[in-house]
Amino acid sequence: MADPKGFLTTGREVATSRPVEERVKDWNEVYVPGSLLPIISKQAGRCMDCGIPFCHNGCPLGNLIPEWNDYAYRDDWKAASERLHATNNFPEFTGRLCPAPCEAACVLGINQPPVTIKNVEVTIVDKAWESGDVTPQPPERLSGKTVAVIGSGPAGLAAAQQLTRAGHTVAVYERADRIGGLLRYGIPEFKMEKRHINRRIEQMRAEGTKFRTGVEIGRDIDGAKLRKRYDAVVIAAGATTARDLPVPGRELNGIHQAMEYLPLANKVQEGDYVASPISAEGKHVVVIGGGDTGADCVGTAHRQGAASVTQLEIMPRPSDERPGHQPWPTYPMTYKVSSAHEEGGERVYAVNTTRFEGDEDGNVQFLHLVEVEFKDGKFEPKPGTERKIPAQLVTLAMGFTGTDQDNGLVAQLGLELDARGNVARDADFTTNVDGVFVAGDAGRGQSLIVWAIAEGRSAARAVDRYLTGASALPAPIRPTDRALAV
Repeated sequence: MADPKGFLTTGREVATSRPVEERVKDWNEVYVPGSLLPIISKQAGRCMDCGIPFCHNGCPLGNLIPEWNDYAYRDDWKAASERLHATNNFPEFTGRLCPAPCEAACVLGINQPPVTIKNVEVTIVDKAWESGDVTPQPPERLSGKTVAVIGSGPAGLAAAQQLTRAGHTVAVYERADRIGGLLRYGIPEFKMEKRHINRRIEQMRAEGTKFRTGVEIGRDIDGAKLRKRYDAVVIAAGATTARDLPVPGRELNGIHQAMEYLPLANKVQEGDYVASPISAEGKHVVVIGGGDTGADCVGTAHRQGAASVTQLEIMPRPSDERPGHQPWPTYPMTYKVSSAHEEGGERVYAVNTTRFEGDEDGNVQFLHLVEVEFKDGKFEPKPGTERKIPAQLVTLAMGFTGTDQDNGLVAQLGLELDARGNVARDADFTTNVDGVFVAGDAGRGQSLIVWAIAEGRSAARAVDRYLTGASALPAPIRPTDRALAV
């Protein structure tokens, strides 16, 4: 274990954020570079000898958290990196983007602030990159088997890296112009700079993984023909069918899905545009949806110079403390303030949009809303609470309803779907089509990055076993598993 008295003598201390007035003027990550290293060994020392590390079960990846906390406390960063990478292909992604269900399950968190597991994780991997401890791991021999991975988000990349390291020849197909999926175009630069993705892609290329960008399976290549070309196929295309808002005025200009708005801002950072074709500059912005994607829209609007930003959520405001019906070690739905919310704007809870109002040119100008309360299984409007707010740019960040069925892939392969519109699979990530597997949001539905990586790793083991009859790859989870975080 780490410091036996660390949790008694050291308080919780997290990464230092750059001042709001500074960071909203650029797109760099919000935290002060290097601010974690001086404090992180002591923070890792807060990890206690709890006997049963519930953080393991809170993390879908099964990260060996007490082990790498101990190494970080002792400044053995190389060993810490080895234990971290034993269960997680991309800890620099999760250390920046995961909501840290492991911290919600930390035993110390029963009556004290939990260990800063996420901060320790990202410090270990960043130091490993700086020290040259992260190197390509090409296979010792090739199996002669080929695998196509459809989608290059965290699930697809994890599956591809594991299968490449097992000796198979792997090609990743991505319909966008760059590798990364939602990591590339859904996550704003201020949450994770894209150099972290680029670095991993180069590692994977050096290991032997092939990448094919600008190719959409189902449109550019027939799915059935792809299946015949490869010995196995992994579908990791995500859950990209966005939930819409069918109210009067939805057709007005200036109302966009979040995944129409956010990628353009990222393309500006990639150098594709001088300015985003959908910009919040000088506009009253309304974000519909109170989750992480909504917060990403809020932070993006701040940096584009919005006149005002309002975020709407149909659910009531969560409590500041863990609710009684969500006891430790489950992941509690509490009130959270992200870096984007620190930067300004208004958050409005328990409201529903009734209609949009536009000008004579067809541009949205106002959003009409009403307060609601949950009764008899549905949201009921409160009489007399109707009002309208300025809205010259509206982004819909209300989640996703399933995998894309419009591009032909599902029909071409003859895939069965479950009741939620996801690709159906069994306990081994196998679809109804022989040799076709599914991992991540495409099979699970919209979820967390840690679930995506865990499913990619587990699906890779299933594919490896399918191709060779056995597998030495680890399998952290199965589709029917449920971590304490869910």
